[in-house]
Parts: sequence; C-alpha cells; structure tokens
Amino acid sequence: MTTMESLIGLVNRIQRACTVLGDYGGSDNAFSSLWEALPSVAVVGGQSSGKSSVLESIVGRDFLPRGSGIVTRRPLVLQLHKTDHGSPEYAEFLHLPNRRFTDFSMVRSEIQEETDRITGKTKQISPVPIHLSIYSPNVVNLTLIDLPGLTKVAVEGQPESVVQEIESMVRSYVEKPNCIILAISPANQDIATSDAIKLSREVDPSGERTFGVLTKLDLMDKGTNALDVLEGKSYRLQHQWVGIVNRSQADINKNVDMIVARRKEREYFATSPDYGHLANKMGSEYLAKLLSKHLESVIRARIPSITSLINKSIEELESEMDHLGRPVALDAGAQLYTILELCRAFDKIFKEHLDGGRPGGDRIYGVFDNQLPAALRKLPFDRHLSLQNVRRVVSEADGYQPHLIAPEQGYRRLIEGSLNYFRGPAEASVDAVHFVLKELVRKSIGETQELRRFPTLQADIAAAANEALERFRDDSKKTVVRLVDMEASYLTVEFFRRLPQEVEKVGNPGSGPASAAVDRYSEGHFRRIGSNVSSYIGMVSETLKNTIPKAVVYCQVREAKQSLLNYFYAQIGKREGKQLSQLLDEDPTLMERRQECAKRLELYKSARDEIDSVSWAR
Repeated sequence: MTTMESLIGLVNRIQRACTVLGDYGGSDNAFSSLWEALPSVAVVGGQSSGKSSVLESIVGRDFLPRGSGIVTRRPLVLQLHKTDHGSPEYAEFLHLPNRRFTDFSMVRSEIQEETDRITGKTKQISPVPIHLSIYSPNVVNLTLIDLPGLTKVAVEGQPESVVQEIESMVRSYVEKPNCIILAISPANQDIATSDAIKLSREVDPSGERTFGVLTKLDLMDKGTNALDVLEGKSYRLQHQWVGIVNRSQADINKNVDMIVARRKEREYFATSPDYGHLANKMGSEYLAKLLSKHLESVIRARIPSITSLINKSIEELESEMDHLGRPVALDAGAQLYTILELCRAFDKIFKEHLDGGRPGGDRIYGVFDNQLPAALRKLPFDRHLSLQNVRRVVSEADGYQPHLIAPEQGYRRLIEGSLNYFRGPAEASVDAVHFVLKELVRKSIGETQELRRFPTLQADIAAAANEALERFRDDSKKTVVRLVDMEASYLTVEFFRRLPQEVEKVGNPGSGPASAAVDRYSEGHFRRIGSNVSSYIGMVSETLKNTIPKAVVYCQVREAKQSLLNYFYAQIGKREGKQLSQLLDEDPTLMERRQECAKRLELYKSARDEIDSVSWAR
C-alpha cells in the first residue's frame, strides 16, 4: 500500500472509529471536532442529476436505491476501504455492526428499510445519517457523503417546507471548511441552472473546495457537446471538470455489471470525436483517483492541526480516565484496600468541612453563637418569676408554717423550676449540630469523586456515618442534660451570701412580730425574691451558654472527626470477598463510560502513532 493510501486509509479508520464511538454529530467537544477536522467529500446535485450513478461507478457496485422523484431521503455516509488484491468484497452498516453484506442487492434493500425506519414509507426526509462501510480491493480510500437531491418543488406527500429543509441539510455539510464538494450537474441541462453549482458558489466562492462533475454526456442532443464546460470556458473552477457516462436505463434493467459499465465508459471517451483528447482525464475511475489524490494533499496540509486536535483529545481522555478511576481489582485484599482508601478520601473531605477548608463547619459555630443564645433569651422566665407566681410558689413551699427569715424552700423551688427550662435549648443545640453533621456527611460523600463509581459503597458509608452520628447525639444529649441537672442539684451558696440581707423594720413600741410578718408577705418582699432568683438564673444561663457548646463539641464534633467510621472499619474487616465485591459494584453507566474512554484513547493514540509514521515516510 502506498503512502497516500495509508494516509487516506488512516483518516477513514479514524472517521469510522469516531462514528462507532458516537462522536460524529455529537456535542461541541474535541471528540466530535475531530470528525469535522478530517476532510470528506459531499456529493451534491439536483434530483435525477445522476448522483447515485456516480457513486456506484466510483464503488464499482450497484447498491443504491433507485426510482423517480426523491430517492435519497437521509444522508448516506459512505466509507470506502481499499483491501488487498483478491480479498472478498463486503459491506457493513453502523446500525448492524455484527453483520456483513456480501450481496449488494441486500445493501440496497437495507438502505431503503433503514430510511423507512426513520422517515416512514413517505416522501419525508431526515438529517439522521446512515453509515455504510464498503471493503473492496476495487475502490480507493475515500469518505463520500451522499445527500438528498436539491429540488425546487415539493412533490405529493411532502410539505412545502421540504425544499428549504433539503437545502439547509445540504448546507450543513458543505459549509464546513474541510468538506470537499462534488457538484453533480447533468450535461443535457444548461450549467447556469445547475442547483449544485449555484449552492457551491455560495458556500465556496473561490471554488477551491469544489469539483465539478458532468453526467449524462451521452444523452446530449446530436451535434452538441459539453466541451465549453469541461474545458472550463463557460464556468471555471480551480479544479478541472470531470465528465461521467453512467449506465443507461437499459443497462440497469439488464443488471449490467459495474465493471463492464466502467469498460464501456472508457471506450466511450476513447472513441468520442468530441472528448477523445480528454479521455485520460474523464470517467468515474479517474474521478475517484483525482479525489483520492486531492484528499492526500489536503490531509498532508492539515496533519499538524489534526495531530494537535488528537493530542488535545488524548489529554482530555486521560484526564477523564483519571477522574473515572481504575478498574476494580478482583483480589479480596486489593478490594479491601480500595474500600479503605475510598473511606479515607471521604473522611478527609469531611474533616476539611469541619476545620474550615471547605464550607459548612461554620454552621456549627452559628448554632452556638446565634441559635443557643437566642433560645436562652426566649425562655419564659418573666412568666415563671412574675409576682403572682413567686407569691404562689413561696406560699406553697412554706406550708402551714410561714418562713421566719428567708423563704429557702421557696427559693429552691423557683430556681429548680427555672433551670428545667434550660433542657429545651440544650437538647435543641445537640439536634442542630447533629443535623449539620449529617448534612456534611451527605455533601462529603457527594464531593468524594472516587466514590461516585460505587453507589452501594456510598450508601453503606452514609448509613454507617449516620448511625455513628446518632450514637454521638445520644451521648451528647445525656451530657448537656447532666450539665443542667448539675446546676439544679447544687446551688451556688456564695451567690446568695453576697445578696443584701433584708433589714427588719423596728418601729414604735406597738410594732412587733405581727407587723414583721406582714412585711415578709408584702409585694416588695416577693419582688426581691423574684429579682434574686432572676439574677441567679442569669448567672447559670451564662455558664450554660459556655459549657453546652463544649459538651456538644466534645461528644459530637470531636468524636465525628476521630471515630466516624471506626465501627464500619471493624465490620468491613470481617467481610468476605463476595461481600466486598458487592460494595464495589460500580454504576453501569460509569463502567460503560470508562470502556468508551479506553476505546477512544486507544484509537487516538494509535492514530497519532500512524500519522507520525506516515509523516516520517514522506
């Protein structure tokens, strides 16, 4: 195989692989861009201009649907692969990857059936391409795209918009700077009315991408010829015009072999008095070689940009492969190591959230700095220490024997009743921090890239972490409630000793114990009791405002940092290989994506190596 054939064959293989891997016509990324960076040939012409016959002549096989009106209703991406001499000819469709067609009449039927599967048995069109590869020793390496024929009028069964739809579809291919336009025009019509030439002039005004092809030379009126066009006098292109003589309808009806048709075509030009001097530059075989040679020059000129795009694709794929991770090992020991590594990766991110490396841990401080003080301020001490309630509590505490100096039992009951209110905010602080920790666990699992491959392990880690947090919360609640109970179990005596003592009024001789008793039950007396209790509760509130966060951090946050997955680690160590494999049961979508990336990576590296070898061979 020559260097030229190797180069064009390489491009064909890359295009084929891009198509198989789903990169053709995909999203705007480096993968789909690779297809567009590779040159291809779009066959453009009006309906019944002879497009199908030209393609069949180039291939040397009768394989395209025929009929009147619009026959090509979907783009046909035709990739020709030259094989060694004596190799069997066969065709493959992308939508039937495991089936080879050696009967080319079956290829024609499949094209028709695949078209109908998308468009229905109507005259509708579709931009969804059919991909067909033909392997033969009688072809040159080429990628040809057969497009629906341009038309000016919608036929019966077609919407009026079909004219514009076809033109838009054809333009979407030929506007691309790497597309070579094969403009087919029938010789028995005025070239000025050619739909193909009109469109190619609009998208390629310089004509550097356009090859003009004249068909039906043998059907021109007697005494006329197309020399003015073929010699570039009536319409000049940068590339020469090529004349084609297709099989006649009679030949088609008789199933005349394409090899015989090629021989007849050569004989026509060789013996033609009009075109004999151009015979060596006419015919479908010459056209195929001309396109192949031009493709080689285009590819050589674009090798640097193609290589650059391939290198960019390789970098992106390797980055994605790193992101997706390596395939899971089958050995139980390696699987256990993988699980522990994944757990450590999660634990690291979780700690970063708590320590401030990532957002979220500040919400715990918000519980202590805002939520807890606000809850303490809202406690109903005003109602509990109202004059009426203080009088009631003190009176009930005295029983039948009124207090003589200070109502100690009344004080204790008022204080104990007030301290009970602190349980609510204390437990609420525990629950609030628990909620934050659970949310950080959820976020950390989501942010651990390596874990995304393993939904089962994600669920198990989340369950184990939340179970541990529940235990930490229970311990924390017991601790903060103990703090409140400790304040109630032993009052700070010094606080009351520092309070100013009531001075009993000693008035006139008539004043005595009775009047002192009345003073003890006066409104001012009870107000002083309520005020003293309020001061004491305020002192306790300040104490708890400092000690509750300490207890919560010690019992919940500290434990979460140190031993969140300790129990999980102990259980994992007891599991057998099959159970470990279940934990590392990857998301099928990720497994499929990794396989696709691996195939693409292999393709692009192979392409880069082949391009380098062909470049050196120049």
